[in-house]
Amino acid sequence: MKNIYDIKTVGIIGAGSFGTAVANLVAKNHKVLLYARREEVKDEILRSRKNAKQEVHPNVRPSTDMEELAAECPLIFPTVPSSSFRDMIRDLSPFLKPHHILIHATKGLDADPHPESPGWKEAKYSRENVKTMSEVMLEESVVLRVGAMAGPNLAMELAAGKPAATVIASEYDEVIHIGRSVLRSERFQVYGNHDIIGVEFSGVLKNTIAIASGAVTGLDLGENARALLITKGLSEMIRLGSVLGSDTRAFFGLAGMGDLVATCNSRLSRNFTVGYRMTRGESLDEILDTASEVAEGINTVKIAKKLGEHYGVRLPIIETLFDVLFGEIDPREGLVRLMQFPYGRDVDFL
Repeated sequence: MKNIYDIKTVGIIGAGSFGTAVANLVAKNHKVLLYARREEVKDEILRSRKNAKQEVHPNVRPSTDMEELAAECPLIFPTVPSSSFRDMIRDLSPFLKPHHILIHATKGLDADPHPESPGWKEAKYSRENVKTMSEVMLEESVVLRVGAMAGPNLAMELAAGKPAATVIASEYDEVIHIGRSVLRSERFQVYGNHDIIGVEFSGVLKNTIAIASGAVTGLDLGENARALLITKGLSEMIRLGSVLGSDTRAFFGLAGMGDLVATCNSRLSRNFTVGYRMTRGESLDEILDTASEVAEGINTVKIAKKLGEHYGVRLPIIETLFDVLFGEIDPREGLVRLMQFPYGRDVDFL
């Protein structure tokens, strides 16, 4: 446990709204080096002490130098979108040593071919070519001690100082203890979980259901319909997660059920907003062109649908959402399909 007390500066990679919120959380306990890709972001933080609509804690120092980040920070939290995560780790990797600890906070998947590449509709996905972010960190660097941060952590609520909690998942007790020591405060609780794959898939798959929940709100279908969606959505998350290597228990914790409830009921959720805006008549291209940050659930819908097909797992909500997002049916037709789907058992995943 000596390493907990050796950490003087903690690194955060990604100066978006969530990365900035995490930096401010850590800054209550340690000095922070916040990595931003663009010099103008660094300069603006230094000038105004503001970023991503948040005040930046005095203990946070911005940087655009990955070598400096790795040299000063034995603990690093990558928070960049999944679409650029592997490239980011490759850029960081030459400066990493085996003693480093990486705890990512990215709720997305790495897939080959990329789900935004030409011809993605013909792609076939399985666990051979779909990786979690912890698996990417292990593949692309010499670091062994990796972890994941997941839970109901809406960035704007964290920035406002509202009470919240998260999970640090890792195979290593040391990673969990260190993650807890740098993040925990009187308004932010931190729990541990050794099932890192389960926690990662919980956080990833819930984004698909959050998009559907936004559509429920946009269509003014009521809370009964949302409760049905969340309950059946959880069962889909568990069925798919189980064949991908997750322990069912992870889906009932903060990273699964907790995050699912938060994102399915909040307009602060990027994924919820996508579903809501589609029911207002906007196309997916229009939504993507005007979104300030990435909604991971869109690519996850593509990947999850194809994983379900590969492993023979029926996913009515995700399959319907796929057809709605990519133009096969409109949202109301999708609702009719789901309401007529012949669900049999109430609890079908235990």
